[in-house]
Amino acid sequence: MELRHLATMELEAGLDHVRESPADHGTVDLIVRRPAVDEREIVTVAQLDRTVGLVGDTWTERPSRRTPDQSPHPDMQLNVMNARFSSLIAGDGADGADQPDRRALAGDQLHLDLDLSEDNLPPGTRLQIGTAVIEITEQPHTGCAKFSARFGADAMRLVNAPVGRALRLRGLNARVVVDGTVHQGDAVVKLL
Repeated sequence: MELRHLATMELEAGLDHVRESPADHGTVDLIVRRPAVDEREIVTVAQLDRTVGLVGDTWTERPSRRTPDQSPHPDMQLNVMNARFSSLIAGDGADGADQPDRRALAGDQLHLDLDLSEDNLPPGTRLQIGTAVIEITEQPHTGCAKFSARFGADAMRLVNAPVGRALRLRGLNARVVVDGTVHQGDAVVKLL
């Protein structure tokens, strides 16, 4: 089955729903572990660890162009995406069916029903997720060629447009500051 990419008009039509994401109290909608390059495992529970990020994920093995020695960037341990936007680009809702496997292709470990905009979650903001706490970092999360291939050039243009950057449609980077367990459906609380 060939996957259809949404056109700009369809993507923009879904932005009001994304903007309605809760600001302070959200939920964990999807947890994805990346056990190897281009592999995804959808899990219902995960351990977050200050040293390795999401346990079982390959963040510790992924080189970064943003560090002098190309070691994994400490401020990019976790990739977090708005669950409503990941559902939109995956084509969820056309027939009422959720497509978690397609959503997982984005490569983000946590898909949260939460307003991820820069205005709502500036760098340094902490989120309680299950028993863990993560901190939003300054490192930008931008789309890559794989994102464009999986979700289309229109999606890539939108996430990098001013509105997409302000809403952080491509997501954000975070690091674990308190180890803990996260379950699908757990509350996400913005800490002040």
